[in-house]
Amino acid sequence: MLAWAASFWFLPGCCAAVVQEAIEKADLLIEAMGWIRQFRDKITVIKLGGSVMEDPESLRHLLVDIVFMETVGMRPIVVHGGGAAISRAMTEAKIEPRFIQGRRYTDDATLKIVEKVLAGDINESIAARIEEFGGRAMPLNFVGEANNNVLYGERITLPGDDGKRIDLGHVGKVTRVDRDTIENLCYAGQVPVIPSMCETESGERLNVNADTAATAVAQALGAEKLVFLSDVNGVRRDKNDPSTLIHSLTAKEARRLIAEKAIESGMIPKVEGCLETLEKGVRKIHIIDGRIRHSLMLEIYTNQGIGTEIIAS
Repeated sequence: MLAWAASFWFLPGCCAAVVQEAIEKADLLIEAMGWIRQFRDKITVIKLGGSVMEDPESLRHLLVDIVFMETVGMRPIVVHGGGAAISRAMTEAKIEPRFIQGRRYTDDATLKIVEKVLAGDINESIAARIEEFGGRAMPLNFVGEANNNVLYGERITLPGDDGKRIDLGHVGKVTRVDRDTIENLCYAGQVPVIPSMCETESGERLNVNADTAATAVAQALGAEKLVFLSDVNGVRRDKNDPSTLIHSLTAKEARRLIAEKAIESGMIPKVEGCLETLEKGVRKIHIIDGRIRHSLMLEIYTNQGIGTEIIAS
């Protein structure tokens, strides 16, 4: 051993650097091994949306990460939105997008576009790309004759300033998840890919917020993890300073930060949704910057992680 070590130090500079780089890679694999063993056969729900969906390179790295997760025995489930693509399709159709309290008003014409773009084009494309990268995936939508939908729900309204409820058109929330179908796919080694739409018991299709759809799936499946891919690196003590990232939060600490207004603006509903999900049995919630290359692998398979994890206690 000593002889080998001595010979290592007398290697030419370039060779020594190559060997050192290989050793560092091996160290990372050893670090990842513990997490791989811990999360084997555990379900992780991954919510795709926002700018990640608009950046082909970011999306490619994330889908490769998802294939890796399935390859080493995890059970990833993808729930996705597609707001920017829907807005572009509406512009092409000369339909003016309308938002009420942050929700897209969905009339009959808009619903047709949402169904085609979100539950059709995007959903099928994500599944196809996972297979292109060596994985196996199943798009779960109601496009075509085969209805593979797994989300069921009902219409929602929003409270108005005058006390009257505001109608949003074909917009809903998930009230039931076809758990058996999703679990069967997971244990067959396939990645379920689910668009953020649901169907009522009478067959009406509804547009659903992607965060709430992912939350409903994670709760129904009793997921080990729910990962939100965001445009920021997680929860920060100072929202304008990435270096103030908080790597780990308990539910109690998160509520205190909201009360102190350290967590504010658009992060509040996301964190509150995380807290509600923890109360319903999901063990960990992760908020990470999906634009970082291989952000999923860095968050799940390294000791430090790159985002914020929120745990019950």
